[in-house]
Amino acid sequence: MSATLSPTLLTAVPLAPLVGAVVAGLFGRWVGRRGAHTITILGVLVSFVLSAVVLKAVAIDGARFNATIYEWMVLGNLVMEVGFLVDGLTAMMMCVVTFVSLMVHVYTIGYMEEDPGYQRFFAYISLFTFSMLMLVMSNNFLQLFFGWEAVGLVSYLLIGFWYKKPTAIFANMKAFLVNRVGDFGFILGIGLLLAYGGSLNYGETFAKGAELAKLTFPGTDVGLLTVALICLFIGAMGKSAQFPLHVWLPDSMEGPTPISALIHAATMVTAGIFMVARMSPLYELSDAALSFVMVIGAITALFMGFLGIIQNDIKRVVAYSTLSQLGYMTVALGVSAYSVAVFHLMTHAFFKALLFLAAGSVIIGMHHDQDIRNMGGLRRYMPITWITSLLGSLALIGTPLFSGFYSKDSIIIATYASNLPGAWFAQFAVMAGVFVTAFYSFRMYFLVFHGEERFRHKPHPTEDDHGHGDHGHAAEPHESPWVVTAPLILLAIPSVVIGYLTIGPMLFGEFLKDAITVDAARHPAMGELASHFHGAVAMALHGLVTLPFWLAVGGVATAWWFYLKRPSIPAAIHARFGFVHRVLENKYYMDWFNEHVLAAGARLIGRGLWKGGDVAVIDGALVNGSARVVGSLAVLTRLIQTGHLYWYALAMILGIVGLMTWQLWPYLGSLTGR
Repeated sequence: MSATLSPTLLTAVPLAPLVGAVVAGLFGRWVGRRGAHTITILGVLVSFVLSAVVLKAVAIDGARFNATIYEWMVLGNLVMEVGFLVDGLTAMMMCVVTFVSLMVHVYTIGYMEEDPGYQRFFAYISLFTFSMLMLVMSNNFLQLFFGWEAVGLVSYLLIGFWYKKPTAIFANMKAFLVNRVGDFGFILGIGLLLAYGGSLNYGETFAKGAELAKLTFPGTDVGLLTVALICLFIGAMGKSAQFPLHVWLPDSMEGPTPISALIHAATMVTAGIFMVARMSPLYELSDAALSFVMVIGAITALFMGFLGIIQNDIKRVVAYSTLSQLGYMTVALGVSAYSVAVFHLMTHAFFKALLFLAAGSVIIGMHHDQDIRNMGGLRRYMPITWITSLLGSLALIGTPLFSGFYSKDSIIIATYASNLPGAWFAQFAVMAGVFVTAFYSFRMYFLVFHGEERFRHKPHPTEDDHGHGDHGHAAEPHESPWVVTAPLILLAIPSVVIGYLTIGPMLFGEFLKDAITVDAARHPAMGELASHFHGAVAMALHGLVTLPFWLAVGGVATAWWFYLKRPSIPAAIHARFGFVHRVLENKYYMDWFNEHVLAAGARLIGRGLWKGGDVAVIDGALVNGSARVVGSLAVLTRLIQTGHLYWYALAMILGIVGLMTWQLWPYLGSLTGR
C-alpha cells in the first residue's frame, strides 16, 4: 500500500454508522427490530474494517493524511471546513471506538431484547459512533467542536433513554448542564486561539504556538496561551468528568448498560484526553497549564476512587472506577507523558468496556437487580461472566502482564519523573490510588461471584426493571445469551494482551512520534520511562517487586478479608467512622453544593433578572411605560379635539394672534425702548 490514504475511504468510516443511524431512526417502524440491528451493526462493522485498514496503512506503511474534504464557508481569511487528520493517534482512536462500538451493538441485541425502544436505541448508539469518529478524525477546531457537541447531545438522549423514569430524566439533564459549563470554557479557548492565531486549522495554529506563548492576556501579566489552554481543558473537565465537573457521570448510570460501556469506556469520556494529547504542541509551551491539568487529574484519581469503596450499585462501582482511571490519564497528560495517557486510554477502553458489559450480564442474570449486596456465589451460575469479569478486574488493578499493568505503571513512573509544581501530590495520589482501586474492584468481585448466595433471600429491596418484564425475585441466576457473552470474550482478549503487544511501538517507537510533541529538556518524563524500559516481559517481571504491585495485592487481600472472611469488619468501621461514611455516601456534598448553593444562586439571579429586569424595566418601564405615556398624551389630545366648529375657529384665531405676537414682539420691544 502506498504512503497515502484515500479521502473516499476515510469519509466512509464515519458515514457508515451515520447511514445505519438514519435508517434505524427514521425507518425503524418499517424495517423492524431485526432490520434495525442488522443495518446498524453492518454500518459499524464496515467502519471497523475500514479503520483497521487505515491502522495497518499508518502503522506499517507510514501512511498519513491531512487535507480538506469539504470547504463549508470562507469569511475573509477564515476558512471553515470539514477535514481529516489521520496519523497514529487518530488511527488508534478510530479502531478503539469502532471495535468497542461494534461489541456494544452486538451486546445490545440481548440486553435490550424486551425494550419497546429497541430501534431508537440502535439509532442513538450508531449516531454516537458517527459523532465520535468526526471528533477524532478532525483536523480543525470547527469540526472538533461539532463532534464535541454532537457526542454531548447524543449522550443526553442515551442517558435519558428511559424517559418515563424520573431519575433518568434528572440524570440526563444534569449531564447536559454540567457539560455546558465545560463547553463554555472550551469554546472560549477556541475563540482565543482563533482571535490571536487567525486560523481554525490545527497545523496553522500549532505553527504559531511560539508567537502565542509570548503574548499576555489583555490587562494582565498572565500568558494568553496559558489562559486559552486552561479554557480548553475546562472543556475536557466536563467531557472527561474531572473534578469538580465529574458529578454527571455516576448519575448517568441511569441509562441502559450498553451506553455505559460505549460512553464511559472508549468514547465520550476519553474525548477530553484525546483533545489534550492532540494539542500537545501548545500545552508543551505552558508549564502553568500542565501543572493545572496534573493537579486536577490527581484529585480525580484519588478522591473518586474513595467513592467507589462504598457503592452498592454494580454499575456505579464501575463508574467511579472510570472517574479514577480518567484521573490517571489526566495526570499523565499533565506530566507531558501524552503517549502514556493515550496508551492507558486504549487499554482502559477494552477492560472497562468489558467490566461494564459484564455488569450488565450480571444484571440480566439477576433479573435486573443491580445491588451487589443481593448477589454472591454467581460464579457457579454464570461461568463466562465470572471469568471475563475476573480478567477485567485483574487488568484494572494493574496485574503484571495484563494490559492495565503496562499503562498504569508507566503513568506512575512518569509522574515521579516530573518536576512541575504539584508533582508531589500527583505522585502520592497515583500511588495511593493503586490500593484503593484494587480494594473496591475486588470488593465488587467477591460480593458478586463468591461467598454466600444472598439472591435467594434478598436483604435489600430492588428497583423497577424499566420494562424488562417481571421475572420474579425467586428465580435462579442464569448465564446470559451468546449475543451478550460473545462480546465479553472478545473484549477480554485485548484486556489481557493489548498492553504487552503495543507498549513498545506506542511509547518508545515511531507510532505516535509525529502526532505528539514533547519538550524533552523541560519535561523529562518520557525519557525517564525509556531509560527504564527493557522489554514488555522484563517490565512485567520487575513489576512483581515494585510497590504498586504489592499495594494492589494488599487491596485485594483486604477486600477478601473484609467481605469473605470477616464481613463484620466493614460494619464495625461504618459504625465507628460514620461521619466519613456519610461524607463519602453524599459524594463530598458536591451535589448538595451544586443544588443548594450554585443552583439556588442561579435561581436567585434569574428571578432578579426576571422580576427586576424583564418585568420591571423592560415590560414595566419601557414597553408598558411607553404605552402609558402615549395613552396620557392621547387623553390630553382628546380634550382639544372636541369636534365642534366654533372651538376650532377659536383655536385658529388664538393661534393667529399668538403667531402675530411672536413675530411682532421684537418690533414692539424696539418701539418701547425708544
